[in-house]
Amino acid sequence: MTSPATSTALRSSAPRLVAVAARFGVAALVVLALTSNLLTAMEEGTVARNISMFTNQSNLFLVALFLSTQVPRERRPLWFDDVRGAVTFYLVMTGIIYALLVAPLSELGRWDIGWTGIVLHRLAPVAALADWLLTPRQRRPSWTRLGPWLLYPVVFLVITWVRGAITGWYPYAFLDPTASSWGQVLATTGVVLVVFLVFALLVHLAEGRLRRREG
Repeated sequence: MTSPATSTALRSSAPRLVAVAARFGVAALVVLALTSNLLTAMEEGTVARNISMFTNQSNLFLVALFLSTQVPRERRPLWFDDVRGAVTFYLVMTGIIYALLVAPLSELGRWDIGWTGIVLHRLAPVAALADWLLTPRQRRPSWTRLGPWLLYPVVFLVITWVRGAITGWYPYAFLDPTASSWGQVLATTGVVLVVFLVFALLVHLAEGRLRRREG
């Protein structure tokens, strides 16, 4: 028979084991989806464009994050949760921007968009947010982390415009001034940046809200 102490230990470790399995499962699916897209890009000679997509970059960050969470908490640096929050923020925005600005309206309620699209644009953002909400915070977060969180999207934006001016290619139509005008692009970008800031605030406040703090 199992002793009460052993039963308690098993019950207490069950959520952690489920979390580990879920993270590895999502990471594996994301790797498969990214690899599939990369192989297609290699066949089409568009590898540089493939790795320039915000979606692919943010999902790669998620894989690195989920694998790094296997490091014991006591060995993680103090800024680990801030990085985890940044990745969550990027994935949430990946899902939202894709749904509102990239995908056609007719696609929003459909699931026949290809398995890689489902994994990278729907599953990964939901998984990142769920992990953020369900993982107890280890310390009181600082508002100062919002600045660094926004740095990567701004740098991505600048690089996209500089590269586009040189090559004539932009990863997303709403960032392409040749598809409309600079006025339209800047107006849309301004709205997107405001949305980014709002969701950065929401992600910051939502850390561990579905679980009590441990320790």
